[in-house]
Amino acid sequence: MGTLPTELVGAAYTSTRGLDLIESLVDLGSRMPGTEGETEAAALLAERFEGNGLGEVETTAFPIPGWWRGESSLSVGDRRFDAPNELVALPGTPAGEVRGELVDVGDGLPEEFEGRELDGKLVMASSLTPDDYGRWVHRGEKYAWAAEAGAAGFVFRNHVEGCLPPTGDVGTRTGPGPIPAVGVSKELGSRLVRFCERESVETSLSVECRNEPTRSRTVEGVVGPDTEEEVLVTAHIDAHDVGEGANDNGAGCALVSEVGRLLAGMEADLETRVRLVTFGAEETGLYGAYHWTHTRDLETVKCVLNLDGAGYSRNLAIYTHGFDAIGEAFDEVSEEFDAPIHVSSGIRPHSDHWPFVQRGVPGAQGRALAGESGRGWGHTHADTLDKLDGRDLRDLTVLLAAGTVKLAEEGREIARKGSEEIREATEEGGFNVGMKAVGSWPWAEEEKEWPWSG
Repeated sequence: MGTLPTELVGAAYTSTRGLDLIESLVDLGSRMPGTEGETEAAALLAERFEGNGLGEVETTAFPIPGWWRGESSLSVGDRRFDAPNELVALPGTPAGEVRGELVDVGDGLPEEFEGRELDGKLVMASSLTPDDYGRWVHRGEKYAWAAEAGAAGFVFRNHVEGCLPPTGDVGTRTGPGPIPAVGVSKELGSRLVRFCERESVETSLSVECRNEPTRSRTVEGVVGPDTEEEVLVTAHIDAHDVGEGANDNGAGCALVSEVGRLLAGMEADLETRVRLVTFGAEETGLYGAYHWTHTRDLETVKCVLNLDGAGYSRNLAIYTHGFDAIGEAFDEVSEEFDAPIHVSSGIRPHSDHWPFVQRGVPGAQGRALAGESGRGWGHTHADTLDKLDGRDLRDLTVLLAAGTVKLAEEGREIARKGSEEIREATEEGGFNVGMKAVGSWPWAEEEKEWPWSG
């Protein structure tokens, strides 16, 4: 049975390298996909991988639809809101100025759009998904339903206090979405809801931005024997520009790097090769992961452990998408280290494991549980380095490295699933409704275009 040597556990607990790497990443400035900051972050990670003793370190560039932020404002009568603590444009929005009555649709659930006259209106929806709804309703779904209903613009109001307007992509695979869109803070959103309750609110929304092609980058390296199969441990390099991207996903990059460093210290004992991968352009459409799955032989992938949103606590959660053998490996780690690990079999189709899982490749997402509803500080100005604790990163590094060693055991079988079985599980979870609305349903009759197609 594969175990993490005690001396490497000690090496993890006496290291500050994880937090130091996150500090270096956030100090680069914006890591929006395709920007200079993301390119610099990729170079930093390649250097770190090489310094950690990984082999075959390489950086791969690929085309994406780029997006650059400009000025945005929302005017209600003679009131104008344009401060960065009040609103921000959503990446992938088109530029434009639109006018119409502001209409609040609550939490923006599918049923809240039914029977509403929304043609030409500015539609506002909360970032909250009620705990008892059964699944998380993605921002992109609410935006898509508003556009489908004929809305002229979209306003996404945060449910988390702190003067924090939320951001997040609303673009298509090959370019901007159909209508201008902004995120507003809970405080401004609450004020706008009151306006809507009192009177018909004529509102104008102005968004300045630039949409044009650019290139993102993925960085990877390997450790262990030259085997036919590989275990992938992944994260994403890019981050939204309104914050520092410390947790989402500087923490994931640091954990991938540190797991690679520990495994390099026991390379001779690994039974299966492990590939450490940091993808580009996750935040705007999972482009890096999709490019990797479209250009590599997936038969060589034994399983994928994707780390996204894993920095806010030491409480590790592993979402297995029904690949029980992955959960069993982490149950063993939990018992060995006497550390609680939450293992769930549910579907989570919104991060870099998904391009693998939808094709039946065993994949899991690792993240930290922090008790908040939704993203918490994520996708806001508050995703900053001071929210992270180096002690949490050390705990997570040890548990994730130990789990990776077990996944790499030669005798540990991790059965694949048929794509139809994944489709059925996705439908059972209710995700098909929203994924079809945003055009990301992978079982559509026609293959969707990608920037590298043709």
